[in-house]
Amino acid sequence: MTDCSAHSRQTRIQHSFDAAEGYDAAALLQRVAARRLFDLLQARLGGRAPRRILEVGCGTGFLTQMLHDAWPEAELIATDIAPKMLERARNRVGKRVQFCEMDAARPDVAGPFDLICGNLVFQWLAEPAAVLQTLAERLTPGGVIAVSTLLDGTFAEWQNACAAEGLVAGTPEYPDARTVQGWQPRLSAGRWVAERCVQPFESGLAFVRHLKATGASVPREGIAALSPADLRRVMARFDASGALATWHLAYGCFQKPRRAGVFVTGTDTGVGKTLTSACFVQAWNALYWKPLQSGLADEEGDTATVIKLSGCLPEDCIPPAGAYQASLSPLAAAQAEGAQIDPARLALPLQNPERPMVVEGAGGLMVPATDTLMMLDLAEHWGLPVVLVARSGLGTLNHTLLSLEAMRARGLAVAGVVLSGPLNPENRKTIEEKGQVRILAELPQQEAVTPETVRTLRGLIPSWDAVCGGGESM
Repeated sequence: MTDCSAHSRQTRIQHSFDAAEGYDAAALLQRVAARRLFDLLQARLGGRAPRRILEVGCGTGFLTQMLHDAWPEAELIATDIAPKMLERARNRVGKRVQFCEMDAARPDVAGPFDLICGNLVFQWLAEPAAVLQTLAERLTPGGVIAVSTLLDGTFAEWQNACAAEGLVAGTPEYPDARTVQGWQPRLSAGRWVAERCVQPFESGLAFVRHLKATGASVPREGIAALSPADLRRVMARFDASGALATWHLAYGCFQKPRRAGVFVTGTDTGVGKTLTSACFVQAWNALYWKPLQSGLADEEGDTATVIKLSGCLPEDCIPPAGAYQASLSPLAAAQAEGAQIDPARLALPLQNPERPMVVEGAGGLMVPATDTLMMLDLAEHWGLPVVLVARSGLGTLNHTLLSLEAMRARGLAVAGVVLSGPLNPENRKTIEEKGQVRILAELPQQEAVTPETVRTLRGLIPSWDAVCGGGESM
C-alpha cells in the first residue's frame, strides 16, 4: 500500500468511527476484548501501580474507564484518531483523563510511560510490528505494553456467504496467528495469546448494521461495496447459516527488562556458559552475577573464574545468593548441606540499571533451583533477554531447538544463541532457520582458557548496542 492510499484509507476509517453514533450499544465484543486485555496487563504488572499510562485507539473509553478506575492517581493520556470518539470517551470517563487526537501509527506523545495499551486498534495499522516497537521504546524500565488485534478467520461466516454468491467480501484481511507472533518489541518478555468468540445476530441485516454502528464498515482497499441486490442475497445466505459471526482475537502483553543485561543459560552443563559470560563481561564492561553456585569442592567457582578471565573488578561481581560444595544441581547441593535456598534472595539486582549485567544460570533451563522453581522459572521472573549457549557439533539440534521452544512458550525474550566448539555451518544454518533465532557468536574450541583467550574471543562478541538494536529474530 502506498503512503497516499494508506493515508486515504486512514481518513476513511477516521470518518467511519466518527459517524459510529451507536458504537457503545453495539460494541459487545469490544467490551469483552477490553476486559480480557485489562486482566492480562494487570497480571503482567504484578501488583505494581503505573504512574503514567498511554492508551492508543481508546474509542469511546471502555478500556480507559477500567484503567482510570484501577489507578485513579495515575497520569492517563487516552488518544484516538477520531475526534468524536474522543468526545464520547471524555463524556464517559470525565476530565481527570487527558484526551488527545493522535494516529497510533505516528505517536507524538512524549514518554516514558509505565504502561502503554491499545484495544482492537492494531488491525487498522499498515505496519503494526513497527508501531509496536516504536511505542515500546517509550516505556520505562520494567514497563508494560499490552495490545489486541483481530485475526484471520474473523467474520468467516459472512465471507463464506459472499463466496457462495460468487462475490468477494469487503471485510478486512486480518493477519494470521503466525504473523502476529512475530510482532514483538525487541528484547521484551511476553507473548501473544489467541481466543475465539462467537456472536449471534438476529439476522444478516443486524450484522451489517453492527459493522456500521461500530465504525467497521469500511471495505478493504480495492473492493467495492456490495450492491443492494447482492447485499440482500448475501444476507439471506448468512441467515440460512445461522446468523453467527466468529471473532478471532489475539492479545499481546510484553514487559521491557527492568535493567540492561542478559541471562546466560546453556543446553546442558559444561557447554561454555562461563567462558561466554566472561567474554560478555569484558566486551560490554558488564556487571556479573552467578545467583546459585554449586561444585565449590571441586573448583573455585564461576564468579572467581569470571574475575580472573575477564579482568573485571571484584566489586563488579555480585556475590551468589547461594554457594554450595557438592557438584550437584543447586537444590540437591543445598539439601546435601542441610540448607535451604531462600527465593527472596534471588531477586534481580537493580543497582546501576543502565550498565549491562550478565546473569549466569546453573546448568540448563530445567535444572531445579529451589523446591518449587526451575532455572526457567527464575529466567521468567527476572525478565532479562536470554542468551542460549549450545554446542556446535553432533547432537546440538534437538537440545537447542527444544530449549528455544521452552523459552518462547514462557514468553521469554531470546537475545540469541552462542555456539561453542568447532565451526559447523550446517548446524548454524539449521538453528537459525528452524529456531528463528540470531546467532550472536561462534566461539571456537580452546585448548586452554586463559585471560588471553578471552581477550582474543571478545572480538567475536557483538557490542551491547548491537544486541539491543538487533533484537530477537522473528
